[in-house]
Amino acid sequence: MTSWAELRAEVPEFAEKVRLLFDAGTNKTLASLRRDGSPRISGTEVRIEDGQVSLGMMPASMKLADVRRDPRVAIHSPTLEPPEGDPRAWPGDAKLSGRLVEIPSPEASPVAGAAYFALDVTEAVVTYVADTGDQLVIETWDTSHGYRRRTRA
Repeated sequence: MTSWAELRAEVPEFAEKVRLLFDAGTNKTLASLRRDGSPRISGTEVRIEDGQVSLGMMPASMKLADVRRDPRVAIHSPTLEPPEGDPRAWPGDAKLSGRLVEIPSPEASPVAGAAYFALDVTEAVVTYVADTGDQLVIETWDTSHGYRRRTRA
């Protein structure tokens, strides 16, 4: 299992970009897999703290049924619009992928029967527009290749 702490230790500047983009708003988007293998998109809240990426799910929710059946997920950071339509001012977006591992409920859990998970991170991606405004920058980390940075015109 690759924890957030391990990713942060390996590529600290990249991990900080991911964390800042995820912390830019409350609502994230979670992609899970339905019973038939098709994708399901759900809203979620995510915490990146104490060395892990964690989230909770309401009891009897469809996404909870999905991840208990197949723990593979992708999570997208909040979508932020650039001020005044200037793509160079767009902060970018971040994505995390991996497998959810059920963890004990926090003692302060307000919802009886809710389930809590930590993400075993297998991939992280940050995408943004270069300062010059003429290239898309894609920074990635995954368990097979480590950190990479690419650009597209």
